[in-house]
Amino acid sequence: MNFRHFFIASFLLIVSINTSIAQTKSYLQTLQEPNEWVDSVFKKLSRRQKIAQMFFVRAHTNFGKAYEDSIGMVIKKERVGGLVFFQGGPGRQAILTNKYQSLARVPLLITSDGEWGLGMRLDSTISYPYQMALGAVQDKDLLYKMGLEVAKDYRRIGMHMNLAPDVDVNNNPKNPVINFRSFGENKYNVATKAAAYMKGMQDGRLLVSIKHFPGHGDTDVDSHYDLPQLNFTKARLDSLEIYPFKELINQGAAGVMIAHMNIPALDNTPNMPSTLSRPIVTGLLKEELGFKGIVISDAMGMKGVVKHFSDGEADVMGIIAGNDILELSENSARAIKLVRKAIREDRIPMEQIDASVKKILTAKYWAGLNVKDTVNEQNVFAEVNRPESLALLQQLANASMTVLRGKEHIQQLNAGKRTVIISIGTPEVTTFQRELGEYYKNAIFYTLDKNANANAIAKVLRDLKAFDQIIIGIHDTRTRPGNGMVLSADLKMFIKDLSLSNAVFALFANPYNLSALAGLEQSKGLVVAYQKEDFMQKAAALVIKNQVVATGKLPVTVNTFFKYGDGL
Repeated sequence: MNFRHFFIASFLLIVSINTSIAQTKSYLQTLQEPNEWVDSVFKKLSRRQKIAQMFFVRAHTNFGKAYEDSIGMVIKKERVGGLVFFQGGPGRQAILTNKYQSLARVPLLITSDGEWGLGMRLDSTISYPYQMALGAVQDKDLLYKMGLEVAKDYRRIGMHMNLAPDVDVNNNPKNPVINFRSFGENKYNVATKAAAYMKGMQDGRLLVSIKHFPGHGDTDVDSHYDLPQLNFTKARLDSLEIYPFKELINQGAAGVMIAHMNIPALDNTPNMPSTLSRPIVTGLLKEELGFKGIVISDAMGMKGVVKHFSDGEADVMGIIAGNDILELSENSARAIKLVRKAIREDRIPMEQIDASVKKILTAKYWAGLNVKDTVNEQNVFAEVNRPESLALLQQLANASMTVLRGKEHIQQLNAGKRTVIISIGTPEVTTFQRELGEYYKNAIFYTLDKNANANAIAKVLRDLKAFDQIIIGIHDTRTRPGNGMVLSADLKMFIKDLSLSNAVFALFANPYNLSALAGLEQSKGLVVAYQKEDFMQKAAALVIKNQVVATGKLPVTVNTFFKYGDGL
């Protein structure tokens, strides 16, 4: 009988847990229901205070006390709706968040850009692989788990919304601003991978903002510095750029961020950024696509938006267009005054402001801000660097490894043979070399810096005849793995020459850089490892040691030799 009672109790507990999970309402579901807390807060706000809820300002923990105090004054005086945190550290941010929340009459919604997790902005935190590498991963469950881990990290330090994922289809190899931030060039792959990441975050009780609507992937202009123009038909935009947005909106995305782009097919007003376009924000996103969640502008100080609309007019037009949140206005106090004036002049109906404010307050309720709480300031570092997160990081790296040449040749490498392991692009012995050196015991290391000349290369070439196996890592040591990795002409010739030998190559760089490395298409072995980070170097070493089977598929087309979907 005791066992029977135990079984029944366990069964009921499982049913209760599953029912609880099933009953956890999404943000969009919560928006559709009456909400006493939202109504009570809303009724206490003056017209000016309602407008202020729509403005989110920049915050840092690496700019010093004077800057921190100045943001505190903005929170007290202007009563803005939220913050967008940038560079700093997780412990400092937890402490500062508590301070800022204590100054706010209405709790602040705290956000940041975390396309690859907290590490996109904060030191001492985990950076997951860039989305380009994740586009190569075939197991979308790993991306879902990443979303759950990112949500834990965000909530641990008092944040409620991640301005991610990036769902731009990067079908322009020359794109200077999206590029490695995209899951790749295929709209279906982008939508599938982004949806898994998004679902993980939202199941982890984190709001998201998919970006950059209606699609920033096919441009060679960075909207931080100028206004890109997309000269495509509406049919083309609808079938390609907008496709991942439609898919994720249908799957319950809480937020959408609007890009600063001029798109004549959607709004033919000269120099009109999409952020300020009512036909795009309200007509296309809200009405045609039926999006009911929060609409967020990209940063309002970017040249793509203020170049043609200065002195605060961009802020007014951004709200007229239908944005619910304007992030990083050049001057939020000025913007709030100008929006009040626009309401008095009947340029903006007050009903529109009220609807946006209720969306924002509902987001705060969904995030748990209806209950007064503080962020635990103890053990922050350890609790955003969890062992299970680090294990997942390596799993993702391993799963992204993409073999483009010589799978059988790599399998035939022998741990006992004399092996030379060369790192190109860096003057120091790399993690890749050390990891391989533990396996290939009879190995020698060489390094050639990115500017290595013919004399330095000749010294290495003289010694190569003494070895049976050659393994070469090509490293992009820049902070971000964009295009245009710099290697000397002599190094490029060295790579081309060794491509005709039995050498195995691993590229720790954006795959687009393959187009500038002639000869690799003939190499006996080529592994694309996407980034310079240690977890990628370990993953590539595991493949070359035949301890991990590479399953990654190239997420972009580089040239006629290396195309989307390639991977042995």
